[in-house]
Amino acid sequence: MAYSEKVMDHFANPRNVGEIPDADGVGEVGNPKCGDIMRMYIKVNGDVISDVKFKTFGCGAAIATSSMATELIKGKKIEDALKLTNKAVMEALDGLPPVKVHCSVLAEQAIKAAVSDYYKRKGIDPLPIVGEIPGCESCACEV
Repeated sequence: MAYSEKVMDHFANPRNVGEIPDADGVGEVGNPKCGDIMRMYIKVNGDVISDVKFKTFGCGAAIATSSMATELIKGKKIEDALKLTNKAVMEALDGLPPVKVHCSVLAEQAIKAAVSDYYKRKGIDPLPIVGEIPGCESCACEV
């Protein structure tokens, strides 16, 4: 299984790793059954994601997709972050092997879960804004 240079770089030198203790939203997706668990923390200023961090337990592709996803949404408006797709994450990493595509799906879902939590904390129903967050298709994970 061959990985792109960008995947290897984000795996070896992940960006935005860690926690935000006073996060405005925290989302966790994945399942120990598939071996990948992503937790994403967001800090929101106005309607902009001013900071984002992640902690991922999983393979190199899971770490790389988490890292790239945080880079792609940092400094963006919430509405733009919610438009980020797993395909965009994969393209930014110059592709993933087919067996690792689910990692990019988890990264997209982790962002949506963190934004959903942000809205819940503000007393706003996130469903009309964020939508349904499905489980991990590759292993029937529960979100």
